[in-house]
Amino acid sequence: MALGTDYPRQDCGIARSLELVGERWTLLILRDCFFGVRRFTDLQAHLDVSKGVLAARLDALVAEGLLRRVGEGHASYELTDEAIDLWPVLHGLARWGDRRTSPGRPRRTFHHLVGDAECGVLGADGRCTSCDAAPRPHDVEVRPGTGADPSLRDDPVSRALRVPHRLLEPLVTR
Repeated sequence: MALGTDYPRQDCGIARSLELVGERWTLLILRDCFFGVRRFTDLQAHLDVSKGVLAARLDALVAEGLLRRVGEGHASYELTDEAIDLWPVLHGLARWGDRRTSPGRPRRTFHHLVGDAECGVLGADGRCTSCDAAPRPHDVEVRPGTGADPSLRDDPVSRALRVPHRLLEPLVTR
């Protein structure tokens, strides 16, 4: 029996949130957008998702106000403020996944930047270990961690993600 796609009898914020972001590819698309992946072709290649599925998910995310389509010609997307509010959730899931699958060896590390200077590393709770602030994604730099395995993927997005860069800044893949 297939699962339903909504939770009309659930009086729960988690259930309501799952209606928007609970589909298999959605959080991975949003993760890549936080990492600066903008173009349809880069999302498709990095996620190994079919063009049809990706197009449907992107259309749904635009319709829900989590992404906006930008530019002319080739499809490009960026996160809306509503989606940026999901950063603590995605960071928490990433840290939880690292603790479960590679304890002490995170695949990526997140660093609080003040201007161009590093303040500290983000802890599991998303707060800077130095100043105790919970920085917005614009003030976070992502870097490969000790658990990163570059042999797993060699597509242009994966190669670009091996270079430290601020979240939300467009990733240069070519």
